[in-house]
Amino acid sequence: MFQQLMEEKDFLAFTLANIDKVITSHSFTLSNQTIVKIHDNGVISFTPATGSTKDIVLSCAIHGNETAPIEICNDLIQALLNEQIQTEHRVLFLIGNPDSILTETRFVEENMNRLFSGAHSKGEGLCNKERVRAKALEGYVSDFFLDNHVSQRIHYDLHTAIKPSKHEKFAIYPYRPGRSFSAEQIMFLAGCDVDTILFHHEPTTTFSYYSSEQFKADAFTVELGKVMPFGQNEMSKFANTRKMLNHLITKQQVSVAEFNSDQLNLYKVSRSVNKHFDDFTFAFPKVTVNFTGFKQGEVLATEGGKEILIEYPYEAIVFPNENVPVGQRTVLCLIPAPNEDIQ
Repeated sequence: MFQQLMEEKDFLAFTLANIDKVITSHSFTLSNQTIVKIHDNGVISFTPATGSTKDIVLSCAIHGNETAPIEICNDLIQALLNEQIQTEHRVLFLIGNPDSILTETRFVEENMNRLFSGAHSKGEGLCNKERVRAKALEGYVSDFFLDNHVSQRIHYDLHTAIKPSKHEKFAIYPYRPGRSFSAEQIMFLAGCDVDTILFHHEPTTTFSYYSSEQFKADAFTVELGKVMPFGQNEMSKFANTRKMLNHLITKQQVSVAEFNSDQLNLYKVSRSVNKHFDDFTFAFPKVTVNFTGFKQGEVLATEGGKEILIEYPYEAIVFPNENVPVGQRTVLCLIPAPNEDIQ
């Protein structure tokens, strides 16, 4: 089964070729003494022979049609397997939802990024493959982080957005009660050309929040542009992202610029608007891009015969999607965040 991987060093191809097969845990050692372990379909880790001060999780394909992060992670895995680069830290790569890669869709039955922190087992329980997979991914992250005691845990959950964005690359910084936001992490992302940060101030069921809340990881949902089919991503746009992730893996420490809020776009989530009726409709055109701003009193949407209004002097929107099931989020509303606890 593993012969294809050893010959081609293409972990994505290996994952998709064995999508319906049971992958038993398998380990081997590269000539540079890096230990490689395949945990499951789409789950692979690298452990250096020397000690590690960081444990790094890089996840992609939580939504299967978000192809640029899949290509970036697969390139890094291939470079590690070919020994073109050598990791200085324990690294776990997760290809989240291989089934939806094959169908070229965001998900097959249910949005996986609403199923973490135990949400997979609530309601109808483990009733579909996405719920089963979300639970399994939680387990792999838990085993990975708890298998080592290091000074820093990092999880970048890499995505691309459905819609174009006024700020092309941005990241959501999950709720961190009792912990400051990390200036160093924000500037690392800025080095990846991710110059826009959304600070969340309530629990969610996203993958990055799971790692942040459960393991105090420096975790982010990172949006690297717009959804595109395989082969149609303009990979030059990701050059700095690839370079910084390479440095993160291969260097003991990565140099980043000094924190400067003037070089960043900082927002905080003012509210999450959920859908309560099937007739939910946004008041703005479907071509409206992420981070479009509205003034207080303007109509954001209508549902159930009532208008939903802009509540603050200025609110921007991100992730608008009126076609979600009743009870799920239709949009995040944002306000400027000049006074966050960033250290």
